[in-house]
Amino acid sequence: MKIFAIGDLHFDHKNEKPMNIFGDNWINHEGKIIKNWENIVSKEDLVLVPGDISWATKLEDAKADLLKIDELPGIKILGKGNHDYWWATSNKLDMLGMKTIKFLKNNSYEYKDVIVCGTRGWDSMEEHSIEYSNEKIFLREINRFKISLKQCNYSKKHKIAMLHFPPFSNDGEPNEFFSLMKDYEINTCIYGHLHGEDGHKNIREGIIDDISVYCVSSDYIDFKLKRIM
Repeated sequence: MKIFAIGDLHFDHKNEKPMNIFGDNWINHEGKIIKNWENIVSKEDLVLVPGDISWATKLEDAKADLLKIDELPGIKILGKGNHDYWWATSNKLDMLGMKTIKFLKNNSYEYKDVIVCGTRGWDSMEEHSIEYSNEKIFLREINRFKISLKQCNYSKKHKIAMLHFPPFSNDGEPNEFFSLMKDYEINTCIYGHLHGEDGHKNIREGIIDDISVYCVSSDYIDFKLKRIM
């Protein structure tokens, strides 16, 4: 089994949200992702997708994009991004009847030698200290992360945390989400969210406090799935 990751698919079956505002490399980005996916992923492999999956705003509209992902090779675990406005309750997501997709929401998933937990995340607390609504979201995401982490606390499997937002503040310092990963002995962390030259300059990767950290925003990895294990 191989494990791959790619975030920020930004699929759009209605072609209403062109992504080339971030650069010409985004032209036909969906086709690039699908072609690479089909070339390197087998049905037994695990693919982690940390958010910003579809531009749809309603679940019924997102279904077409989700079905496209469902038909691709591999077992997929999807997390929520800040643009996934279609994201719904666990029951509604399960009722879609996807065959190869699992939705990460206040839970965790075990697959062979790994266990995957995570949440969307949010910007660091100090960046929203005056804006109560954003602070409220931050604290809610912290709590959701704790719920997910506790489910894999005693597992001896390789622990992967999947976030949409980077677990770092704007100055590159680890934030509260990173501290929780240390507390729960996470082995690997993946995140996305950062696009274009302005976003990519804020990326931190490598082994940080014994955690292997990868940014898997699709444009950062040239729309090719990143093998993380």
